[in-house]
Amino acid sequence: MTTTSTNPAIPAGVPGTETETQPRQPHSWQFIRAGGVDQVVFRSGEDIARIAELDQKLWVALACPTRGIDFDPRTLDLIDSDGDGRVRPPEVIATCQWACERLRSADVLLAGGGALSLDDLDNTGSPGSDLAREGRRILDLLGKKDANTLTLADISDRGEWLASMRFNGDGVVTPETAGDDGLRATIEEAMRTHGSTPDRHESRPGLDRARAEAFMAEAKAVHDWYAKGDEEARLPLGERTLAATESMRAVAAKVDDFFARCRVAAYDVQAVAALNPSADAYDALSSHTLDVGAPPIAELPLAPVTPNRSLPLQGTSLNPAWTDAMAVFARDAVAPLLGERDALEEEQWQALRRRLAPCEAWIEARPANALAGLSRDRVTALLATRNALFALIAEDEAAEHHNRLLVDLEKLLRLQRDLRVLLHNFVSFKAFYQREGAIFQAGTLYLDGRSCELTVQVQDTARHAALAGLAKTCLAYCDCTRQGQKMSIVAAFTAGDVDFLFAGRNGVFYDRQGRDWDATITKLIENPTSVAQAFFAPYKKFVRLVEEQVAKRAAASEAGSHSALQSLAGRVATADQAAAPDASKPPARPGVTPTASRIDVGTVAAIGVALGSISAVLVGIFGKFIDLGQWIPVALAGIVIAISGPSMLIAWLKLRQRSLGPILDASGWAINGRMKVNVRLGGLLSQTARVPPGAKRIAADPYRERHGLAGVLAAVCIVGMGVVLAWRMDWLDDRLPPRLQHGTTISGQ
Repeated sequence: MTTTSTNPAIPAGVPGTETETQPRQPHSWQFIRAGGVDQVVFRSGEDIARIAELDQKLWVALACPTRGIDFDPRTLDLIDSDGDGRVRPPEVIATCQWACERLRSADVLLAGGGALSLDDLDNTGSPGSDLAREGRRILDLLGKKDANTLTLADISDRGEWLASMRFNGDGVVTPETAGDDGLRATIEEAMRTHGSTPDRHESRPGLDRARAEAFMAEAKAVHDWYAKGDEEARLPLGERTLAATESMRAVAAKVDDFFARCRVAAYDVQAVAALNPSADAYDALSSHTLDVGAPPIAELPLAPVTPNRSLPLQGTSLNPAWTDAMAVFARDAVAPLLGERDALEEEQWQALRRRLAPCEAWIEARPANALAGLSRDRVTALLATRNALFALIAEDEAAEHHNRLLVDLEKLLRLQRDLRVLLHNFVSFKAFYQREGAIFQAGTLYLDGRSCELTVQVQDTARHAALAGLAKTCLAYCDCTRQGQKMSIVAAFTAGDVDFLFAGRNGVFYDRQGRDWDATITKLIENPTSVAQAFFAPYKKFVRLVEEQVAKRAAASEAGSHSALQSLAGRVATADQAAAPDASKPPARPGVTPTASRIDVGTVAAIGVALGSISAVLVGIFGKFIDLGQWIPVALAGIVIAISGPSMLIAWLKLRQRSLGPILDASGWAINGRMKVNVRLGGLLSQTARVPPGAKRIAADPYRERHGLAGVLAAVCIVGMGVVLAWRMDWLDDRLPPRLQHGTTISGQ
C-alpha cells in the first residue's frame, strides 16, 4: 500500500518540508495493515530523514515511558530532551533529524549494530566534521591508529580512560592535578577552608572555579589588611606589635575592672569590703573541687582591691586564674614598651593602651574570614599561585568541548543501534505483529499448561486493571519474585480455557534476559478467549452448580447423620442409668402403652400425586418431542442454540473488541489506534501444550477414568433413543417384517 502524506503543522525550514529556495516533492510512504490500522514501513534512510512529514495520526503510539520497557534506558534518556521520563513524537522527530544531519546517508540508521565508520560521517558540515575529528582522536587514544570504525564499546566505558587523563572537562582540579608543590598546597588549603566538590569522573574531592575565586578573594583581603599595618604609628614594635596588642586585648577588660575598683575604694574606704569577694563567695567555692582556671575563680578581681593600689604583674597576690595571661602581657607588651617591672600603675596602663591603640584599631579591622589566622608570609605564598591555579582550571574546562563531542558520538552510535528498533515499536508496531519481540513485552509466563507471550510490566495493579479491563481480554496479574527482587506483570490469556485460572495459582515467568521468576496470580479479569470456549461455558456452569448443590446436600446429610450417631452413642452409653422423668411430658396413663408415630397416609398420597404429575409432564414432553419426527435434529439444534447462543454471541462481540491499546495505555503509553488482537493472533500469543510432531504415546494411561456400569447405561439410553428416532422417522420400514411395519398386523384376508 503506497500513499503520500505531508504535515502542514511543520514549520518551514525543518528537514522534510518545502522551503522557498528548494521545494521538495511530497514523500511517498508505504504502509501495511495490521491490527486493524495502517502502519508505516521504513524501507530506507529517506523514510527516517523525512519522518516529520508523516501525519502523526498515522503513528501507532504518541508517547511511551522511558522505564519499564525492554529498551536501553540510556538511549531513551538521550532522546528524552525535556527529561520528563516520556518520549513523544516531537522528540523522536528531532532525534531523527539530529542524526541525519551528521551522516552522509541515513541508511546507516537502518543497519543497526552499534558500529560507525568515520567515512559515514558528513564531513561537509560542521557537526559531522567535528564528530569525525573527535572519533579519530578517540581511536588514537585507544591505540587504534589504523582503525577507521568506532564502536559503542569503544566509548561506553569512557569514564575509565577519562579518569586516566589529567583533564576531563568538568572544571574541577584536584591536588594530584597540580604540577608543583606550591600549587598543590594552595588547592589543599582552599579545599580545607572553602570545601570541595567531587570530580565528575573520579569522584574524588577537588576545587572548582567558584570556590577558587572565593578563596583568592579572601586571601587578597587578608593581604591588603597586612599591608595597612606597615605604618610605624601602627606598629611601634615592628612585627612584635601584633603580639603585644593581642596580649593586651586578652587582659584589658580585667585590668580596667581592677583599676576602676581601686579608684572607687579611694573615693570611699567603706566600699573596700564590698569591692572585694565576700566570705559567702569563698564559702561557695570551698564546697567544690577547686581548679584555678575555673570560671568562678576567673570572675574574681585580678588582685585584692585597696585604694590607689598598683596592679601586680606576678606573685601570689595575683588571681591564679589570670597568672599565665598576665605573664604573657608583661613579657610581650609591658617589658618592650615600659621596661621590666613587677607592678603596673594606672597611669602606665593608660599610656600603654595609647601606644597600642592604632594597632588595636588595625586588628579590629581584620577581615572576618577563614584565612584571617594565617601569617602574612603564608598569605603571600597563596596569592603567588593565583594565576597558575586559574590557568589550571581553565585548561580543565577547555576539555569540556571534547566531552560534549564524546556524548554526541555516544548518542549517534546508540541511535545507529537502537533507532530502528524504536521506530518499529513506536511509529509502527512491526516488532509486535511480526512477533519479533516488542519492547513492551516483559517476557513469557508459563502457567496452566500454556505460555503467554503478551506480558507487560505494571507498577500499580489496581490502577492498571481499572483501564486495562477495557481491552476485553482475559488478564492475569501476577507478582513475580526472584532472589529478593519483586516485580508485577499482567499476562494476557488469549487462547485455551480459563476454567482453572484463579488467584493463588503459581507459575514461572521468564523475562527478556532469560531469568526465571516465581509468579503468583493476584488478580484475574475474566473474558472469553474463543467462541468455542463460550459454547461449552453454560454447560460447565450448569455442571458446576449441580456439583455445588450436591456437595451442599451431602454435607448437610453428613452433618445430620453425625448428629444422629452422637445421640445414639449417648443413649447407648447411659442405657444402665434410669432416665429422669421429663416434666414437659404428661404422665403416662396406667395401662396405656405408648406407640411410635406413624406416617400420615395423606402425606404419602400427596407425594404420589406429585410424582405422577411430574412423570406425566415428562412423558408428555418426550412424546411431543418424538412427534416432531424429522424435525427432531432441528429441535435439538434449537435447544443447543438457546443454551449456548447468548454466551457465544457475547464472546464473539468481545473478541471483536479485544485490543492491545488499553493494556499499554494503563502502563503509561499513548496508543493512537485500537490495535486489535484477533483470534488468530491470540492463538500465537498464548500457546497451549501439545505433543511435538512425530512423537508417539507408547502406553495408555493406566489411571484414566473408567465409567463402568454408568457408561453401559448411558450407551443403552443413547441406542434406545436412536431406535425410537429411527422408528418415528420410518427409517426401519424396509427392514422390518410386513406385519410390524407401521404398527399393523397381517390378517387372514
